[in-house]
Amino acid sequence: MGLLDGKVAIVTGAGHGIGRGHALELAKQGAKVVVNDLGGSVRGEGAGRAADETVALIEKRGGTAVADYSDVGDFEQCGELIGRAVDAFGKLDILVNNAGIVRDAVIWNMPPEDFDAVIRVHLRGTWATCHHAAKYWRAAAKTAGGKVPGRIINTTSGAGLGGNFGQSSYAAAKAAIVGLTQTLALELLRTGVTVNAVGPAGLTRITATIPGMGEAFEPDEVPEGEFHPMDPSNSSPLVAWLASDEADHVTGQVIRVVHDRLIWMRGWTERRTISSGNKRWDATKLGDLLAQDVFETRGPGLKFAQS
Repeated sequence: MGLLDGKVAIVTGAGHGIGRGHALELAKQGAKVVVNDLGGSVRGEGAGRAADETVALIEKRGGTAVADYSDVGDFEQCGELIGRAVDAFGKLDILVNNAGIVRDAVIWNMPPEDFDAVIRVHLRGTWATCHHAAKYWRAAAKTAGGKVPGRIINTTSGAGLGGNFGQSSYAAAKAAIVGLTQTLALELLRTGVTVNAVGPAGLTRITATIPGMGEAFEPDEVPEGEFHPMDPSNSSPLVAWLASDEADHVTGQVIRVVHDRLIWMRGWTERRTISSGNKRWDATKLGDLLAQDVFETRGPGLKFAQS
């Protein structure tokens, strides 16, 4: 018995790398999987049939899957993708948004069309699939007269959470996906749908574009039972668990998986607060206040508590 027996899942960007790892793991846990991938290059150029390779791997291992070649940056095609799962398997339970491209450059060298292309796939693509899935699940909940156990797992990254030189488009998209995830967790709570984000790590086609990282490899190239710290599928067991009924109490969370570590992230929090004493701030005095009482870049000297 698998964690996901009887479930139907969509995994976008599942032709290679992390997405392939997710699709293989979901199928291993019993889900029927729609393997989505446009089949383009790491820059998002061209098209192909990489999804067929992942489907063949799933079927070889005894699972059930169908291929889909929709462009997640296209709103209408995203609607057709949701319909593909329902037409093929009768319903949709799980949406894993993993599709992505990179067109890295420092901001002064980045053409606006490259920025737009990256935002289109990562952010618009995630939003569009979530939009159509949310409409499907809301209608299903109304028909059932209650909640539905839908699951959305989105993909963020270390670049989006902490920034990375030369990746202003990619980092902006991945940071925005966190805000989208947390907002959708609130909007879909009463429907019964959970929405979480995972920050994976692995030596994928995207990672391999970084100088010195080495050549990418696929998760199915790692022998069964062996561990590789840069295996693109290291986060896939977490994705499978978040997609299961066991995780119905977890929503609006960001969890990273880096090598052998699972890291529960905490978002922006109030780090230090000072008060103006119900008076307008004086810009000429802010420098001293910030240096002494906020950033602590200057010693404040002795201060005595007021009685």
